[in-house]
Amino acid sequence: MLPVAGKPLILHTLEQAGKARTVSRVIVATDDERIRRVVEEAGGEAVLTSSDHRSGSDRIAEVARELPENSIIVNVQGDEPLISPATIDSAVEALLEDASADISTTCEAIADHADVLNPDIVKVVCDEQGFALYFSRSPVPYPRDAVREFGDLETALRRGPGLAGRYRKHTGLYVFRREYLLKFTEMGQTVLEKTEMLEQLRALENGARIKVIETLESSIGVDTAEDLERVRKQLETPAEIYG
Repeated sequence: MLPVAGKPLILHTLEQAGKARTVSRVIVATDDERIRRVVEEAGGEAVLTSSDHRSGSDRIAEVARELPENSIIVNVQGDEPLISPATIDSAVEALLEDASADISTTCEAIADHADVLNPDIVKVVCDEQGFALYFSRSPVPYPRDAVREFGDLETALRRGPGLAGRYRKHTGLYVFRREYLLKFTEMGQTVLEKTEMLEQLRALENGARIKVIETLESSIGVDTAEDLERVRKQLETPAEIYG
């Protein structure tokens, strides 16, 4: 609800999602009457959901139950005002093109070694076909030989040529087949999910195939005051015109 470039942040996210060519309908699922009112006054669609949901997946599943069978559901976090429409399209197309995939999601390369060590940044490891093997708050994979050479993990990441760039940051966009989403939200929490506090591990532990698409356009999830200022700087700074 905080203002960015003259309007609430949620409306920026809504507009970006609506620009994706694969998206036919954008719905804001919220348990907050204030958010619903702001979205509808701006001409958007919002659904007021239960306040008892444990996760965003549970919240969108409540809305998805009322959508047509075989729908494709894109879960975009409301705090992603810079989400690229092209990223959404890539993730949707990845799911549509692979009948074996239950979910698709996105990742981006990590450039800063500090991000590899940051537990708030989730890392993803994939197989040769681009399906997720594991998600973790820890640095995975562990570079054993580099740590032996440099003495510790932080030094290895800082000094090892291109080492930090081998890691991938998982970003918060998910695309579900409607029927799998409903099935997923009926599953009980799993050991790995509760250990890492990452709900996508529940899907992996139950045999889901999660296709991971690497994006070239990064976004900023607004989780802190610092994130908000970064977004404001990008959206409120006039573009320079050359000519």
